[in-house]
This record gives sequence, structure tokens and C-alpha cells, in this order.
Amino acid sequence: MADIQYTWPSKEKASVLGHSVLRLDGLEKSVGAAKYTYDINLKNQLIAQALGSPYGHCKIKSIDIAPAIQVKGVVHVELLRKAGDELQWNGELIAMVAAESEGAAGEGVAALKVDYEVLPSFTHDENLAEAKKRKLTTKAGGKIELQNEPGDDDDEEEFEAAEIERLFKESAYVVEGYYGVDAIAHCCLEPHGSTVEWNGDKLKAYHSTQNVSGTDEGFATALNITSDDVEVECNFIGGGFGSKFAADYWSVAAARVSKETGRPVKFMLSRDQELKIAGNRPSGYINVRLGADKNGVVQIWDSHHWGTAGTKGRGVSQSVIPYVFRPKNFRRLATGVKTNTVGSRAWRAPNHPQACAMTQTAYDDLAAQMGVSSYDIFMRNLDNISSRQTADVYRRELEIAAKLMDWKAKWHPHGKGEAQGSIVEGMGIALHEWGGVANNSSATIRIHPDGGVESFCGTQELGTGTRTACAMVVAETFGLAPTDIKVHIGNSKLPVSGASGGSTTIGAISESHRRASLNALAKLFESVAGKLSAKAEQLEAVGGVIRVKGDPTKSIGWREACGSLGLKPLEASASHKRGDKSSLSSEGVGGVQMAHVAVDRETGVVRMKKYVAVQDMGLVVNPVTAESQIYGAVIMGISYALYEHRLTDPATGAFINAEMADYQLPRIGDIGEIVVELFEPEDQRQRGVIGLGEPPVISPGAAISNAVANALGVRVPVLPLVPERVLDALKAGKA
Repeated sequence: MADIQYTWPSKEKASVLGHSVLRLDGLEKSVGAAKYTYDINLKNQLIAQALGSPYGHCKIKSIDIAPAIQVKGVVHVELLRKAGDELQWNGELIAMVAAESEGAAGEGVAALKVDYEVLPSFTHDENLAEAKKRKLTTKAGGKIELQNEPGDDDDEEEFEAAEIERLFKESAYVVEGYYGVDAIAHCCLEPHGSTVEWNGDKLKAYHSTQNVSGTDEGFATALNITSDDVEVECNFIGGGFGSKFAADYWSVAAARVSKETGRPVKFMLSRDQELKIAGNRPSGYINVRLGADKNGVVQIWDSHHWGTAGTKGRGVSQSVIPYVFRPKNFRRLATGVKTNTVGSRAWRAPNHPQACAMTQTAYDDLAAQMGVSSYDIFMRNLDNISSRQTADVYRRELEIAAKLMDWKAKWHPHGKGEAQGSIVEGMGIALHEWGGVANNSSATIRIHPDGGVESFCGTQELGTGTRTACAMVVAETFGLAPTDIKVHIGNSKLPVSGASGGSTTIGAISESHRRASLNALAKLFESVAGKLSAKAEQLEAVGGVIRVKGDPTKSIGWREACGSLGLKPLEASASHKRGDKSSLSSEGVGGVQMAHVAVDRETGVVRMKKYVAVQDMGLVVNPVTAESQIYGAVIMGISYALYEHRLTDPATGAFINAEMADYQLPRIGDIGEIVVELFEPEDQRQRGVIGLGEPPVISPGAAISNAVANALGVRVPVLPLVPERVLDALKAGKA
């Protein structure tokens, strides 16, 4: 068999890739036929519910499970914590009740009697001074980088301090600002959980997960069995956003209950538990000072930021500050704040949304101080960036975004726009970067003698169109339609594929499926070459036939060609290892976004008018699902910019808005117009497939904050920009 060249067809020759294909499972989802974990109900199953800590910090003095056991329908009570245990956050699970019905399980949980000793709690992560006073801070790193270096006889710290002050003294403009982003919950539409059952010593877990191929090991380790005795299945998932990689202790507990009772057990977190304990994005607050030359090019950045990722402190990584823009001279310092809140989990582009909102707001304030357009300031500072994308790409994307927004016609100096009564409008801008490298992935392709084609891969469908992308890659290779391919994913017994996190899935499955398909096609060519009086390397698969290159008269239909296989199907497999150099995929993307808002100075309400998102991603596999990803990301960004945040009771540490009635999210009428532009010039397409899922969610916080500042002429420092904060900023501005 000749050497196989693992490449993509050119844009002109591609018959499937780059063409919009509706989700193959779209109808199944639309009519409610798709089975999510929440929909799995097994014969004779028990329903489990759990009791969580009502306090942010407490100790269990005693637990009495007898009243719960006496509730009619309760079959089993599993203790997750014991008397004497200290609970560090609101919602931490204490006991699980399994019963014949949901009602009985709820009654059983209510009947549990737990006596608590309430302990002091701290949840005010923005209050750095109070955190220091209580000794609840941790060092979270920092870095100083200066163009000039100390001499051999200089004290390094004294030189650095003096050099930084010299740079500020020589700056034509100095901006000092305070900016922040509150913690938010993942708020998955489908809560975390599983339906589990045992068959002898083997466990089957229908688990809501972003990590089908890897979660079996989590169950196995916790249950002291081997991974080959665990099967994890997840055909559809109702949102994860970085929070659903693990087996999680509550699902492991459900498996223990199932083993003890000999019956399947279904356990899904309740809505308030989902918000309280299933994942959150760290907060970040920053004090910034920057100095720029007369043209607005930043020469020096000096910042200290802090925030919380839970009881261990940490917060936003210091490594991403300042974000994308990176002047040649900077000093950054980070402090973690320990709070009585559950530990954070990866949230769509970890660290980047906060870093963007804490950096590019300061650059916008520089534009305000200079009385010039932030577009010009962003353009002028592109020579000093730290990004996996190039300055040239950002410039081109900025130009496209400006045209789509009609920036030059609509922009006005900060606070100088024409008012319509109490309504003022403003424009804001932000840009971002991300990796998107292809994850590990293996796939097997099976071609049947009757022409049927199947693919097998242990990846997962997050709702982003993974099934469709798998089919598209195989169809492109074989010259077929995506509907001709039967895709098998969502089970840990399939060929191993990496978790869906870090925007790594599209590259992963494109790599494994393209390689496996080309391997299979090469075998099929060997089988049919004789019939076409040609060599295998002279053949190609196009438009449902296999033909001799350059001579379409010498061809054979796909089904007829497959008939040459005899009675057994042809199989071929392939794998891709994360980090391996490849012509099929690469990493490093950028994007530019612009926001147009209207702000009511009397009520403090911010309304979205228009939002523009320009995004590169290398080769675009499926434009319609790529656009859908960006629409969804922008909506999530609008949500954390204007509406959602975690609110806690300072007295008890309780998460007080952990219900959908209280955890504010935008509605359809709150979104405004969204314009998406996929940036795919040939120089980007040649880079291969790069992940898209996370990058478009990074910029909205900064872009919207900058738009509001442009409208009002004053900065509302902390996201979300709820009406109270807008009005407070206006009052402070007048003072």
C-alpha cells in the first residue's frame, strides 16, 4: 500500500468540508427523542436525593438517619459525611436517600436530623483588606519584566522599583483603575448526575459527562474495581462548560447504593445543588496603573489582582495578565483569597474572560483619557502582544469588525454621545486569544460490503455538532454525503478519545477520522484497482464513485466497489496524539468583538443593541455549527457581563440566589442583534482545524463594559453591570 498523505482537500475541491450541514441529530433533539442522562430510567430503579449543608462553614455535631429510614418508600440511606466532620461550603452533600419514588426520596431527605455547630465563614472575596485581616490570603505568583536590567552593583528590587517609577514619570498618559468580575456558576441546563446499575461486578453508568473515555477510571478507582469493569455512556449532554470531567463523589455514592441494594439508582443534583456545588468560575479584581506615550502606546503596566477559587484561594492565573496586550515593561502580582465556597472548575476558557475584562478596560480608559477612539488605541498597541495569533490577523479582524459595526460612523468620545431623554448609547471593543490544539483521539472506520459506512470513537456530543463533524470528515474522504455515515460515539468501550475541554474536540475527531478514513480508503482502492485497470494510488473517491484521477470515464459506483470486499467488512483505525505536529490541525486562534449598548441613566438598565464577533479557527469544518458556537458564546458573555453572579449571605456564607428564579440570566429580548463573521482566508485555512468552543466567550465582558463606559463617560468597575452598580458609578462620577 502506497504512503498515505494525511492532508485536507483544497477549498475548491472540498465537497463537504466548509459547507454548512445541519446537525444529523437535530430532529432527534427537537422532537424530544434524544435520551440525555436525565431521561434514562431503568427497570426497578431507585431515585436518590441528597441533603446539603445549609451553612457556608459548620461542623456536624450529630446525624440521625432513623426518621428517614422510617419514611414509606425509602430503601437506603448512604452517609457521605459523619459526625465531627467540618463542612467548608454551602451545599456540601451530607447524606443520600434512595427510595421507590422521587417524592419518597424527598421526604426521606427532609426527615434526616442533623445538628450543626455553625462556624465563622468568609465569602466576601472582593474585600481584600478583610481577607488579609482574617489571614485568608495566599500568594498566587507574579512577574516583573523590564527592558532595562540592573547593573552588577545594583540591588535588583530597588532598581526595579525605581525603573517602574521612571517609566511612569516619563509617560505622557497615566491611567489608574479598578476593575473586577464576580464569580459565576456553570449553571448547566442538565444538572450533574448519573443513572447507574450493576451486572454482577460490572458497572454501567449513564453519566452526564464531557469525558466519556476517561470517566470509567474515575468510577473504578473510587469503587476499587478495574476500568474494564466500568462502562460509561453519554449520548447527549445538557451542558458542561468545563464542569463535567469527573465521576464526582455523588455519582460514586449512587454506585455504592446501587451495589448495596442490588437495584439501579438514579441521582441528579437538584437545581440549587447544581449551582452551589457543581462548578463555578473564579472571581477576579484588579488595581491597575499603566503609562503610555503620546501616541497611546502603553510602555508600562503595573497591577495587583486577587480573587477566589474556593477554600484554597488561588483565583485567576497571574500568567494571563495583562491580557493579549503585553507591553515590554510590566509588573504583575496576584493574591488568592480563601472563601467558604466550593472549589472552582474549568469554565469555558479558564482565566481568559476575567483577564480580558481586567486588562482591556484599562486600555479603553486610556482612550477615554486621550479623547480618542479605543479602536485606534487597540490598533496602535498590536505591536506589543502576547498571543498565539498574530498582530496581522488581529488588524484584519479589527477592520472587518469595524465595518460590520459601522464603528467610525457610530463612535463618539466617552460620555459625549447624543442622549435620547435618559438613554445614552456607546461602543466597546475587545480581543482575545486561545489554543484549541487537537486532543488525543482514536477512531475506527468500518466499510461494509453493501456500501454502508460506520465510524467508532469514544468522544462525546456536547450539543456542538460533534456527530455531524465526524460524519462530514468521513464523507469528505469517501466522496459520500454525511447522511451516508453512521456515527457511533458516547461510550467508553469505543476507541479512546480525549475529553471535550479546551476547545480540543473538533481537532481531535477531525484528526482521527480523517486518518482512519484515508487508511480505509487506501485498502478499498487496493481491492478495486484491478477492476479499473489502474494502480491504487491513481484512484480517487468523488461524488459516490471511485474513479481514475483525470479520467472520470473509468469509474465504479461506491456500492459496487464495496462489493469487492467479499463477505467481511473492511476496517481501519488511526490515532492522533495531542501535541504531534500535523498538517490536519494546529493551535492558536484570535478574535475581535464589538458591542453597541444603550444605557438608561435614570434606571441603570443596560440594553444590548448590536454585537459583532469576528473569529478565526483555521479550517472551518461546518460553518453553520461554527456560527452556532459563536452565537452561544456571545449570549453567555452577555449573561456574565450584565446579569449573572453568585450572591452569598455574609452572615451564614449561604449561596442565596441558587435557584433559576433568582440567578439572573438574559432572555431572548435582552440579547439584541448578533453578527458573526468566520475569518477563514487561505493563510488561516492552511493551518488546519483548530478548536472554536471557548475563544468567543472571552471578549464580551470587556467589550460590553467598554461600551457602557463609552456611553456614560464613567466606568462601572465590576461585572456584571447590574442597574445598582451603574447608578452607583454615575453617582461616584458626579461626586
